[in-house]
Amino acid sequence: MLLVDGRNSLPSLRLSLRALGNERNIQPTDALRAQLDRGTVARTTLSFYRYVHLADPLLLRNSLFTTWEAMGVLGRIYLAKEGVNAQLSVPTNMFQAFRDAVDVQAEFNGVPFKIAVEEEGTSFSKLIIKVRPKIVADGLADEAYDTTNVGEHLDATTFNRRIEEGALVIDMRNNYECMIGHFEGAYLPKADTFRGAIEEVKEVMTLRQRQGEGLPEVLLYCTGGIRCEKASAYLRHHGFSNVGQLHGGIIDYARQIKAEGLTSKYKGQNFVFDGRLAERITDDVVSTCTQCGTPNDRITNCKQHCCNLLLVQCDACATKYANCCSPGCREIHTLPEEVQKQWRKGRGSASAKSKAITDPEALRDLIRHEEELLSINGTLHPELTSISASTLPNS
Repeated sequence: MLLVDGRNSLPSLRLSLRALGNERNIQPTDALRAQLDRGTVARTTLSFYRYVHLADPLLLRNSLFTTWEAMGVLGRIYLAKEGVNAQLSVPTNMFQAFRDAVDVQAEFNGVPFKIAVEEEGTSFSKLIIKVRPKIVADGLADEAYDTTNVGEHLDATTFNRRIEEGALVIDMRNNYECMIGHFEGAYLPKADTFRGAIEEVKEVMTLRQRQGEGLPEVLLYCTGGIRCEKASAYLRHHGFSNVGQLHGGIIDYARQIKAEGLTSKYKGQNFVFDGRLAERITDDVVSTCTQCGTPNDRITNCKQHCCNLLLVQCDACATKYANCCSPGCREIHTLPEEVQKQWRKGRGSASAKSKAITDPEALRDLIRHEEELLSINGTLHPELTSISASTLPNS
């Protein structure tokens, strides 16, 4: 995000205090969440993207923030010279006004909206619009390949038919996204970043060619389609010309199969990057609880703030571990808040290094080990004795 202070002399960065206040919604998230919980106004969650040249992303950002904030829009929007990537929630009674406001921008006119499959009214709690170098952090040098040479865009009917004809289906999402839902028979990357997934897929396809295996048509899919734009162009640049992609991603695929009465070849839930974390596409459960191994697809974050890792957790384990991933995190999370804050000082977040727990067996080994230590020592964090004494002197 753009940082501005009094020492910066660039004319374009001389913003008034009022404009600085508009850089972000400064109301605490908890207060905003409480307002949403109390509210009775229906909301619609949607997403859209477009690769289009934006001459002045910062100027556009300030204009959009003013207009969209007045409409009650909440969400996370990225602008760059290369275009826009938006996930947001708008009051349903303002939907048409928002559509009109988007279309007024020549660069965004007519951009397709992808409406969320499920709506709980809790997808976003504030409005954030940021200017970034790219609208998707892919780590690729765009000048090294033609980003416009994308794969064939396929609707749900065609995508289903190509699968039945033997196409190789590849999930272009991160490993933790495909844990709770994916297309039948799809290759699921082990990488936890988009850049890693692209390289992994390229290596797998290259290896198949070197081993003399025939490479059928390749079909890519992701959440809303934006990552497949870059991935298909990148793969085509590396010689894999027979590449197609699911137009509109899983979100629009779900809309199409419902509207047209098609059979869904996608099974389970669709991971989303907002407060809902997931939306159900079919009733199939394709994952198991990370902690106990029972069939389950409830994805959540460990509630210990310094951990925050994603995991699949059944209701029984959520109760047993206080919505945390392990006994060690549970012990911290169940402390008085003032003790937790003191303990967290100087500690980083595990999720800054890794987004999710993807090795269930390793976690279960850790849980068994920590439970044994806990039964012997009564604590997994000896340092808490002095922290509690200094923080809660009268306890």
